This record gives sequence, C-alpha cells and structure tokens, in this order.
Amino acid sequence: MSTTAKSETTTARLIREEGLHVARNYDPLPVVVSTAEDVWVTDVEGRRYLDLLSAYSALNFGHRHPALVAAAVDQLGRLTLTSRAFHNDRLGEFAAALAELCGKDMVLPMNTGAEAVETGIKTARAWAYRVKGVPDGAARIIVAAGNFHGRTTTIVGFSDDPVARDNFGPFSSGFVTVPYADVDAVEAAIDANTAAVLVEPIQGEAGVIIPPDGYLRALREVCTKHHVLLIADEIQSGLGRAGTTFACDREGVVPDLYLLGKALGGGILPVSAVVGDRDVLGVFRPGEHGSTFGGNPVAAAVGLKVVELLRTGEFQERAATLGRKLEGMLSGLLGRGLTEVRVAGLWAGVDVHPSRGTGRDVARRLLERGVLVKDTHGQTVRIAPPLTIKASDLEWAVEQLELVL
Repeated sequence: MSTTAKSETTTARLIREEGLHVARNYDPLPVVVSTAEDVWVTDVEGRRYLDLLSAYSALNFGHRHPALVAAAVDQLGRLTLTSRAFHNDRLGEFAAALAELCGKDMVLPMNTGAEAVETGIKTARAWAYRVKGVPDGAARIIVAAGNFHGRTTTIVGFSDDPVARDNFGPFSSGFVTVPYADVDAVEAAIDANTAAVLVEPIQGEAGVIIPPDGYLRALREVCTKHHVLLIADEIQSGLGRAGTTFACDREGVVPDLYLLGKALGGGILPVSAVVGDRDVLGVFRPGEHGSTFGGNPVAAAVGLKVVELLRTGEFQERAATLGRKLEGMLSGLLGRGLTEVRVAGLWAGVDVHPSRGTGRDVARRLLERGVLVKDTHGQTVRIAPPLTIKASDLEWAVEQLELVL
C-alpha cells in the first residue's frame, strides 16, 4: 500500500469512492455523516455537527424522531407495500387526517416533491378542460420568476435557473412566467385559457425570498375573481417551517391545492401529496395518474404520525418563537459580514458581503466549526434547523457564523 493510501482519512476515502460510482449531480460539502440524533449528526471520524439544513426541511422534526421511527418500525413488521392495485389498512386514515389538517376533502398521495408538482400540473389541466371548459391542449399555468419546483423536464422547462434548465430541452409549452410577488403581472397574464397560478408562498431555493405582506391575499382574490386555481407549493415552506402549519396561513390564505412533501415523510422516507377539495381533485379517473409506491403503508403510517405531531401546534409555536430569536441575532450581523437577512419562522436566508467570500466559502468555514448549512445563488446561505432545536444551540450556531464572518 502506498504512503498516500495509508495516510488517507476515512472521510477522504469514502468521498473518493463515492465519486467513482455516483453521478455528480450534486456537489456536497466534504463531510461524511454516519449517525444522527435530533439536531446533531456525527461523521465517520467521530466529529459532531449541528444540522442547520434539515435536508431542505425534510427533517423538521429532527433526525430519528422517536415517534416517527416507532411508526415506521411497527409498520415494517406488518406490511410495506401493496401498490394501489389493492387497498391497504393505513392509507385511508392518513388521507383523512391530512385532509383535515389542510381543511380539504381529498388527498392524492405520491412520493417526491417533484411528483407532487407534476401531479398538481396534471390536476390543473384536467380541471381546466373538464370543469372550466378550456379547449383541449390550450390550458396555461402562470408561474413566478425565480421559482424552484423540482427538476423533472416539465418543471425545469419553466425555470429561469440556467443550471437546472440548460441542455435539458425541448420543453413543454403551456407556462407563463411573471415576476414573483407581482399580483398586477399575474392578473395581466390571465386569459380565458388560464388554469392555475402555481407559486411558492416563500421561495426557498431562491434564498428564502419572502413576498410583501398582502401578496398572497391579493393573489387569492385575483384567482377567485377569474376562476383560476391557486396552487401553493408548500413542499419546503409547509408543515411548521414558517411558524405556522402552512406558509399561506401567515396571511390567512387557503389555496385550491396544497403541494406537500419533504417533512411529510418525517425524514425517514419520501412522502408527498396533493391536497384539495373534491371539485378539483375529483377530476381524476382510474388509470389517469398513479404511482407504485404512492400511498404505501409505511409512508401512510409515518405521514399520519407527522400529522399527529402537527395537530398539537407545538412545532409551529417553536418555529415562530425561535424564529424571532434567530432574526434578532442575525440582524445583529448586518453590516458585519451580512448585507441582508430574511426570516420566516425558523427559516432564514442571509446574504454574505463579497468581502467575506461566497456563500459556499462561509458554509465550508462553518463546517470546520461544526455547523452544517447550505449556500445558494452565490452569496446566500440558508439556515433551516430542525424545529426541535434548543435556543442554546441556536445561539451557539449564530456565534459560529459571527466568527467565520
């Protein structure tokens, strides 16, 4: 064995081996996580890190939440999959609970967030043809600039991010892009063939971009006025993250369709869903849409437990309370390495002054100090700890950020 091979750390070896066999569609920070509990993860060298990313909000309840793990383990010992060719004894209960949480009638279960978005698009188009009377093939959906709804070919076709879009065409037609948070632009773009407006109540991947107060309310009014569906992509912003059950709740707005995912699977397995009333989701007929694993018993068991955790309001209140604390601490760094701070619940986007490096540079320096975050769009760092984090851990994390700035 060469001297280089002998001196190679376990971390370096595992990263090298992964690079040989895993397609490079991600550029991870140089840490190899081995175990995790609640808000802390441990790497293969035994170093501990505070997780301030939560797998893009998939881990809202922390790593291996006992109630969620117990639900999954119990179900694994009973029944894991039937496909939707047959009924299972968990799906109905999960769907009823999730529909109630959303104040809606029906649930269409899928797996990933992108699948939920694709399902929302199909729902809107079918509704346009079968209910609104739009000529077949003419339905249009209005989307917002700066959006991130996933990376399937349909979705990246209406993205304005060249990294996600370039070299993956040709793309589907039927989408109209308007500036984010511009209700007048939405109304101007609506015509007789408009089926829906698809929007993130808070744009997560764009850097936790929060629209001005009143935007969602005005958008709801415009959609109602013109008989157009309002589809809220709450895959990252929903299920407690923004200090309310859904980010739309911040303005008392109820969309026609909720698109949910990430935290719905409790950080254990992919679970997503489209939730709406019968007059919208009822447009589907048997065989027109489906998923082999969508609504599987393990997903339903975990998803049901997620809904039960949210019913108490504890996690929403923690996100709101700790979010106010986080905003106060981060605002103290404005002019001291940060140029802008945006906070919604326990979710923040902070813009780093170029003199302190890029967002990626800050993320790497935080990694060295035991804090995990993720950069986006050059100068921005996203902060989204599990909603179970302690105030003292949050304080320590911001102290580390202050030091690296």
